[in-house]
Amino acid sequence: MSTEISESIATTRPPRLTSLDALRGMTIAGMILVNNPGSWKDIYPPLKHASWDGMTPTDLVFPTFLFIMGVSIAIALTNRLSRGSSTLAIIAKVIWRSIVIFGLGLALNGFPNYILETLRIPGVLQRIAICYLFGSLIFISTGPKVQIALIPILLAAYTAIMRFVEVPGFPLGDLSRAGNVAAHFDRILLAGHIYKPEYDPEGILSTMPALVTTLIGMWAGRRLSSGLRGSQEVGGLVFVGIISLAMGYAWGTQIPINKALWSGPFVLVAAGYAMLALGVAHRLIDLNGKRQWVTPFVIFGVNPIAAYVLSGLVSRLMGMELISRGESKIAPKPFLYETLFTPYLHSIDASLAWAISYVFFWLVIMAILYRFKIIIKV
Repeated sequence: MSTEISESIATTRPPRLTSLDALRGMTIAGMILVNNPGSWKDIYPPLKHASWDGMTPTDLVFPTFLFIMGVSIAIALTNRLSRGSSTLAIIAKVIWRSIVIFGLGLALNGFPNYILETLRIPGVLQRIAICYLFGSLIFISTGPKVQIALIPILLAAYTAIMRFVEVPGFPLGDLSRAGNVAAHFDRILLAGHIYKPEYDPEGILSTMPALVTTLIGMWAGRRLSSGLRGSQEVGGLVFVGIISLAMGYAWGTQIPINKALWSGPFVLVAAGYAMLALGVAHRLIDLNGKRQWVTPFVIFGVNPIAAYVLSGLVSRLMGMELISRGESKIAPKPFLYETLFTPYLHSIDASLAWAISYVFFWLVIMAILYRFKIIIKV
């Protein structure tokens, strides 16, 4: 995404909002880290997604990105509308960018073979595109009260569907991989085009609560641009973040905290942590001026979609058998991994070292773009 998606997702902002670029960059660096271990058999538990119910630090990365995107939508669109930009022109740009981001997701899913019969249609970028589209349209067409009201309404509607719509062959309210309504919905509408035969973690129905994550971010964005004093901004974010965590964990005793389902408790817990992170970052970076230490994350944060897409494409290229070794061929990744890492480290440490090295490789690439003020636009 550019800093022109940027006017709504990743734009270069005034210095006091450097925290948004930094947090966005942290999530992109986190995505690259957890998506690229040296070996999928050797991963430290915090760097794995929860197998189903429950939550790990890795499960917080994507919702934090959507939350920050919501913050940016509110700030950027408020600025554009206040400058007198045409609403129709803004909507046209929002729709176009959403289409492009969705298309990039499809392109990344299919690379390098593009077998259309089994091409996965949902995905991370696709969910970003949909949440960006509907979040922006809601922000443009409604006021703060409606946007806040939509948060419990959408969560309640999604929870009711999941608990009270029966899936044939499963008990009412089943939330297993195969028995939940969201998975059933995806198997019907996207048959053969989902992540796993049973379910897709970025499926159609579960995008509804993901949109709620974006709406909560939009509330936080309105607060940051409301003209309150810094202590009031931070205090409000921290207070609401703590309340969100408490409500989410309490609700989680009744309905599992589950990232793949993007369950209601997961929405509240993830948003709570994101608000606390934003409050702390806003205090340290924007208000106290502690910016130098976050420069690496800002570098990722101003070119987030470029970093995500390019790192994904190169990772897949490195898994292709391109290097000749005698009469056979080997892929660049295992060749480098087995040459530079596994001989010197325990298997799980070698796997982590590869992932960290891959993040630093892309930090160098993005730093070059940052140094020359090159923003890859969508």
